[in-house]
Amino acid sequence: MKSPNLSPPHALLLITTDCAHCPPVLEALSRLIKDGAIGHLEVINISLDPEKARALGVHSAPWTRIGRFEFTGRYSETELRNWANLAASNSGLSAYFTHLVENHSLDKIVQMVRRYPDSMDDLMKLLEDLEVPMAVRIGVGAAIEELQEQELLTPAIPKLVELTMSDQPQIRADACHYLGLTGSADALPAVQSLLLDEDNEVREIAAETFAILDSNMPS
Repeated sequence: MKSPNLSPPHALLLITTDCAHCPPVLEALSRLIKDGAIGHLEVINISLDPEKARALGVHSAPWTRIGRFEFTGRYSETELRNWANLAASNSGLSAYFTHLVENHSLDKIVQMVRRYPDSMDDLMKLLEDLEVPMAVRIGVGAAIEELQEQELLTPAIPKLVELTMSDQPQIRADACHYLGLTGSADALPAVQSLLLDEDNEVREIAAETFAILDSNMPS
């Protein structure tokens, strides 16, 4: 049962008439409604209302949205309850981003940041956590490159600047590299400060990044 001080999230479920995995997901979400883990459930049969699926860019069912979290395919009641609890507490975006990376859904990270710009903070949290598996860090890096291409990385500059002052060389190096992707003059002072970093790799990345940023600045 959910803690009463948390506001239960709303959920949306898209199903199709001939979907074998839709009934178990619907049953699981119905139980979450019953015990208060979610506060509202909307179910749409997109076989009868395909426009909703087109509007959301959904191509298969079952498709579930709990709060901000979106999932395609069959998920157990335990999994759905966990995501509902995270959504209710306004936490868990970092866990969700990790989930997306592990499921090779980097495009959904870009969509999330575009829809909810404040979610960039949660993506940055993965960069400053050295306990995050290397495969996930690589995936986050790929997502950040996509954000750069779509000009969505600028809001992350203050956090990246903060990370250049981390006591961990790996974090300083990564933050410096990603500042280079912003192409912004606002990143230059932080990058310049790393030119004299105590770590050789950080200094090398800072030199490369500074050259890239400096060459992009107007004469």
